[in-house]
Amino acid sequence: MHSQPHGRRNGPTRRAVLGTVAGVAAAGVAGAYAWNRHGHGGADSSGVGGNGADSGVSSRSGSHTFERLSDPGRTVVRGSDGDTLATFTDGARTAVLAGPTRHFSEARTTTSKVTTNAWVRVLPHTWQQGMEKSAWFKGWFGKTLGDTAPDVFAVAFEYSSAGAPDKHNGAGVRYAGTAHFGPRNQEVSSPLDFAYHDEQSDFYDYLGTPWTFSDGTRAQPEQARYGDVDCSGFQRLVWGYRMGLPLHNTNTKGAGLPRRAFAIAAYGPGSLVIPHTNTQPTELGILQPGDLVFFAIIKDRPNFIDHCGMYLGLDDQGRHRFYSSRSAANGPTMGDLSGRSLLDGTDFYARGFRAARRL
Repeated sequence: MHSQPHGRRNGPTRRAVLGTVAGVAAAGVAGAYAWNRHGHGGADSSGVGGNGADSGVSSRSGSHTFERLSDPGRTVVRGSDGDTLATFTDGARTAVLAGPTRHFSEARTTTSKVTTNAWVRVLPHTWQQGMEKSAWFKGWFGKTLGDTAPDVFAVAFEYSSAGAPDKHNGAGVRYAGTAHFGPRNQEVSSPLDFAYHDEQSDFYDYLGTPWTFSDGTRAQPEQARYGDVDCSGFQRLVWGYRMGLPLHNTNTKGAGLPRRAFAIAAYGPGSLVIPHTNTQPTELGILQPGDLVFFAIIKDRPNFIDHCGMYLGLDDQGRHRFYSSRSAANGPTMGDLSGRSLLDGTDFYARGFRAARRL
């Protein structure tokens, strides 16, 4: 959730919904680009853009074909058999590449599973049309396609509230392991309430180490928040601290990810693939794995972005599922405790879904 500048919440402000309780698992087996094969990303596989427009010019390099699509402008790489190998979006550093199939689950809070062959990587440079001809891209793509080193999804699940092993760097800092949402809010009694655990925990609170931002400001962690990250703090932990995207400590325009969910939606880097129009988006085919998704879930502020998560793709029920740090689960979850982690339909978070950004 967002970080508030003054104090804690005084009581329940959002609806609580009962969910199921019971680990998180991810395993891999060989396979094709399941993200497309399962129906998501069909615009790429059919050669038709997300708005129904015909795809643009294609070019070939060796056994790969590079095709241009629109809305948003992007370059799609296809193999000799026509299968999608990768997608690169103009203005974004997020790249989605085909790789071995993986299965993500969280039995503690949901029976749903996500099976995907999409591997989400961060490019060394912001993508622009024609970059497939550059020397850096040829070297990067040849090395990265088929690489099974941890991607954005694998890194994100290293913080699962359902249980993730601790990892320490050479300086002894625990940089990964089970994350929680925030300190217990003693003014709220129900564990299913959205304010049961307090917001305002950023990535440096989880790490327990001070952080100096590019503008020279220095943030000090709170001891009571060690191991905690709220919704936007979690995205900053994954995309910034772990994946190397720039970070800044304000909620204004700047280089990199700002602090709160509403500011990331409005001013974050990359491409705004679903703009905020004060209504629930229903055309979700433009989404790709790794997109940040944003929600307005405060009862008396129905159009204010107050929560963010990461889009995982379709689950085994064909529903659009996301992953976020939430109070009821007390940390990162893809589960359904106190609201189903879905973008489509009429459930609590689906009704509050407002926008999406590709970093």
